Amino acid sequence: MHQHNHGHSHHHHHSRADTASNRIGWAFFLNLSFTIIEFIGGWLTNSTAIMADAVHDLGDSLSIGTAWGLNKLSDKKSNAIFSYGYKRFSLLGALINGIVLTIGSIWILLESIPRLFSPVMPQAEGMLLLSIFGIAVNGFAAYKLSGGKSLNERVLNWHLLEDVLGWVAVLIVSIVLMFKPWPILDPILSIAFTLFILFNVGRNLKETLLLFLQGTPDKKLMKQVRALLLSKGEVAELHHFHIWSLDGEHSVMTVHLVLKTEITLVAIKNLKQQLQQQLAEFNFAHTTIELEFADEACRDKASAT
Repeated sequence: MHQHNHGHSHHHHHSRADTASNRIGWAFFLNLSFTIIEFIGGWLTNSTAIMADAVHDLGDSLSIGTAWGLNKLSDKKSNAIFSYGYKRFSLLGALINGIVLTIGSIWILLESIPRLFSPVMPQAEGMLLLSIFGIAVNGFAAYKLSGGKSLNERVLNWHLLEDVLGWVAVLIVSIVLMFKPWPILDPILSIAFTLFILFNVGRNLKETLLLFLQGTPDKKLMKQVRALLLSKGEVAELHHFHIWSLDGEHSVMTVHLVLKTEITLVAIKNLKQQLQQQLAEFNFAHTTIELEFADEACRDKASAT
């Protein structure tokens, strides 16, 4: 018993990131090997629905793989080259993943649409076997990640549960095909899958690009912070006010505050303390506040906002 406790406390120092990394690594290898089986299975059973699901799973394997790599990277401290640390790499991962999924989805549509007009009977027994296997593998991976707290893990868990539902659909179609020769169900299912993937990818890509191009992550937040800064009696106006996000979770805020005339050092200290306390609730990863005196020209005036 004593031994166990000792081991446990030692493990605790190792931070949660370690276990998150292990869980994500597990899900990655499981998903990747399964994706390969699926592409082969889709080809052997002649089913576009399974191919569509394979593309979906490939996308998940990619997200899980980048999440896994990033989980290791994002704990690295900032350095001379990446002075903000490595958080932004997750946006790059999301971008690459979105592009791969879009290409894969277009390929599936090109395969499936012609089959609507001349349906090919897929091999239902093989589809049935693969779908049972798919439900088991994705269900297990989702279960492995369900203990996770990080955003990465929650998003991946959601992906895996979607996959389980996809496989349930394949299962139902394969059972129907065993009794009714309705081959058109296969391309219909694959087109439905693919449009669903494209819809989600489009939404994520839009958000990722916005953050990538340093768009403001949250307009409401902008308003709140602006109101807070201007509510201070010592502040006359503000400019160069920016909020941008490192990775969708950690934001950075910079602002120039113009102070009213004659202000004492004590008042400036008080102002800084108040701002520190009140800005804490927004959980910014970095804040930079420049104080300017009323009669002072701003260094960056040319592009002041």
